[in-house]
Amino acid sequence: MVNKSKNKIVNKVLNDKYTDSIFESIKHLDEYGNEYWYARELQKALDYKEWRNFKVVIDKAITSCENSKFNVLDHFVEVNKMIEIGKKAKRKVSEYKLSRYACYLIMQNADPSKEVIALGQTYFAIQTRKQEITEQEYEALSDDGKRLYQRKLTRQGNYTLQKVALSAGVKNMAEFHNAGYRGLYNGETADDIFKRKKLRYREDILDNMNEDELVANLFRINQTKQRLIRDNVKGEDNANAVHYEVGRKVRKAIQDIGGMMPEEMPTPKKSLKELEREKKKLENKVYEKLEEIK
Repeated sequence: MVNKSKNKIVNKVLNDKYTDSIFESIKHLDEYGNEYWYARELQKALDYKEWRNFKVVIDKAITSCENSKFNVLDHFVEVNKMIEIGKKAKRKVSEYKLSRYACYLIMQNADPSKEVIALGQTYFAIQTRKQEITEQEYEALSDDGKRLYQRKLTRQGNYTLQKVALSAGVKNMAEFHNAGYRGLYNGETADDIFKRKKLRYREDILDNMNEDELVANLFRINQTKQRLIRDNVKGEDNANAVHYEVGRKVRKAIQDIGGMMPEEMPTPKKSLKELEREKKKLENKVYEKLEEIK
């Protein structure tokens, strides 16, 4: 009984002093909607005074990532950042863009005596689990739910593929992506797909695909990334050729098993952006009702 009471008091103090907003407030989103955190901002949130001490924690987290057989570059992206050191002076410092999983590993390797670390371990463990889904859970999703999940995976996949393509020497990213579409869609570019689906200005073609079409594109994306890395492909023309070839092979695989070609798949009535707006509106209504009850 004494231990339970003590734990409640500790948790109360912890929750009063630190909240999830510590980590939410320093969360960033890239152009593909992927979450990331800057290591130096996380360092301050975790009460580490000196970068050199926090860098030791990062190095341990990177080792944990390697031991778990994950691609370190997918979770720890080293970048340079300019910081102000005076009124007019700036200095370049090393920095990391961290995935949610990277933050989780940092929490596991950080100083456990710090109160904020306990909250961070819970926060990132729960949030990392929320990003995952079992096969049973997936099957229980509605058709729109499956579309949303596959779209999230294609967004993340495209983000990683783009980084690999840049490393291979690709400069014209639109042309690179079109090479993959042309292979998979029998010559159609992203613009051709956009017109065939009769989408409105600035609508994303991937937001207007059904589950099967998204899965086909996800397979193309992942196989291209693996091929570029495995064969150490260099040069824009070579990378484009690989993307086109992978697209053609995915198309042939669908054809060989008697599946429906991607361009023949029906366009859903509502885009995923539309569904997300409706979901947000419904959540706001529910929240308003709850406030009225209070």
